Amino acid sequence: MAEGIFRHKIQTRNLNIETDSAGTDDWHVGDPPDARMQETAKAHGVDISDLRGRQFSATDFDRFDQIFVMDESNRDNVLKLARNDEDRAKVKMMLNTIYPGEDRSVPDPYFGGQQGFEHVYDLLDRASDAVLQDV
Repeated sequence: MAEGIFRHKIQTRNLNIETDSAGTDDWHVGDPPDARMQETAKAHGVDISDLRGRQFSATDFDRFDQIFVMDESNRDNVLKLARNDEDRAKVKMMLNTIYPGEDRSVPDPYFGGQQGFEHVYDLLDRASDAVLQDV
């Protein structure tokens, strides 16, 4: 959902920024986003139906200036692939953009019903605004 929100905001603002998303495990490689996540995003005018899961790799450190992770487990898994301090410095907790220094995790919406998906959408929407405010 985060990639879709970023992509939508980048297109709407006519920015020249590359965005992508990846999981830290291979469970959902090639799969589309959860149908409930797609419905939630679409209700907000964001189409994520074309996204497909892929796994994060060390080469992502070369492709991107910033790497936002959703929770501590993701952060730990990404940092294990970091090759140096420069790579490690790129890794940031997504919600630190709106809750600086708190290292809050994006909650897992899968067991919170539709309200859980709406809550996650709201958090990611606000966080993406914070990331893009200085661009």
